[in-house]
Amino acid sequence: MKLDGDGVLCAAILSIVCVVSAAPTSCTTSSTTTYPNTAPSCDPTVPIGQNPGPNARVDGSLFNIDGRTGYFAGTNTWWLSHLMEDADVDLALSEIAATDFMVTRVWGFGDVNSPVGQDGNVYFQVLNESLSESGQYINYNATNGIPRLDYAISAAENYGIKIVLPLLNNFDSLGGINAYTAAFGGNSTSFYTDEKCQNAYKNYIRFIVERYKASSAIFAWELCNEPRCQGCPSSTITNWASDISAYIKSLDSSHMVSLGDEGWFYPPEGDGSYAYSGDEGVDFIQNLGIKTLDYNTFHLYPDQWGYNFTWGSEWIMQHDAACRAAGRVCVLEEYAAPSDKVANMQPWQETILCNTTNIAYDSFWQFGTNLTSGADPFDEYTIYYNTSNYKVLAAEHAQAMLEKIAVANLHDGVFY
Repeated sequence: MKLDGDGVLCAAILSIVCVVSAAPTSCTTSSTTTYPNTAPSCDPTVPIGQNPGPNARVDGSLFNIDGRTGYFAGTNTWWLSHLMEDADVDLALSEIAATDFMVTRVWGFGDVNSPVGQDGNVYFQVLNESLSESGQYINYNATNGIPRLDYAISAAENYGIKIVLPLLNNFDSLGGINAYTAAFGGNSTSFYTDEKCQNAYKNYIRFIVERYKASSAIFAWELCNEPRCQGCPSSTITNWASDISAYIKSLDSSHMVSLGDEGWFYPPEGDGSYAYSGDEGVDFIQNLGIKTLDYNTFHLYPDQWGYNFTWGSEWIMQHDAACRAAGRVCVLEEYAAPSDKVANMQPWQETILCNTTNIAYDSFWQFGTNLTSGADPFDEYTIYYNTSNYKVLAAEHAQAMLEKIAVANLHDGVFY
């Protein structure tokens, strides 16, 4: 989905670990390590990985969560890691858990090129070669830095919710590709092959994965929110996804990895219109063959892409068929309508319930609630907790997905 400073910054840059501009810090251990810093004093101050349990995994054409294999529903709360009040995080997760959602998707990125003027914003990483020898460092400020993501993951453990954690954004909101290219050169297409950008991104991946890989609340590490490479051959994204997913697996082989793409088709699939044109440089069929991705994703925004809402069911069934043919698990990771939500979105949910086998879960964009702090990170697609739309599209659908029965193939016992 495209979405329209003073403090302590703990930077592991050779012999300098912490940059202090106003406040004292508990992260003062000297270090000679390169970014990212793993000094004990910079560890999370909330429990991470304290509720041991099995990690979510693929089981046939479904997922197994906490010992249960089956279908389920989830949602998106990109903002959960960017809330500055613990009470807001707890409220949202308690309501998500009460809905019987199993998974929510939360931004694991927050990049800026300068900390100046960022006091009221949460950000995790500064990318700027003039501010540190390595060109990047982590914001450890308890109010608006990585501790906010720490709390979201720790709280998810407590509420029994799994998190999909994208580590990069294709769009400009909260940094992303643009922040890397502003710091290290290049543009939105060269990023995927630029050595400096990729080294910096892998540094950040290593930091995040090492920090949270003990947590069973991590459902999957996700390479990027809606990666695109306009005008590029599809091999650019496929090769990048293969490299990055393999790198993550080298750091953590026990959690799943996903791409986070919108599921674009390339000719000769489809009718050649936008979603089937290959214009965005992503080939869903080709990416089904990446072995270091555990499952594949697709999104659905007919109003943004120039299609009727009724087309959505066709899009869903096309992806289910492709995943079934490849023997892969699929997730409808984002879907939304700006108005007439039940009329436009319920038919898609019914298609998933009645006409698909390999779409193991779906998650609408996006969950909303009345946050106690007054924070308002919501948009026109938001479905608010306990509204009439929520009852149908969230609560009732979540129960229906949990009750959906997998049909076992009598020949080999594999779920379909």
